[in-house]
Amino acid sequence: MSWLVLVLSGVLEAVWATALGKTQGFTRPVPSAIFCVAIVASMAGLAYAMRTLPVGTAYAVWVGIGAVLTVAYAMATGTESISAPKLLFLVLIIGGVIGLKVSH
Repeated sequence: MSWLVLVLSGVLEAVWATALGKTQGFTRPVPSAIFCVAIVASMAGLAYAMRTLPVGTAYAVWVGIGAVLTVAYAMATGTESISAPKLLFLVLIIGGVIGLKVSH
């Protein structure tokens, strides 16, 4: 259960990071509200997962999921360019996250 909550929290990290970029300094109410809800839910899920998972592993998995999804979304929407090196490094992050899960 903790791993599922951690993964969902990592997804919410990507949501709040993306929303933060759209707030324009918290001057836009809808992205600002999405940011606030997503960051609270993401942190709450991370805290819940850390009750049974090692802090370092949980945090690294959470950050990895959030980072990969944030960049993937930016690439998919055209706000960030796609290149072979970027894709390679995203795959390496995913491999690291999987490795942490398997070695736990």
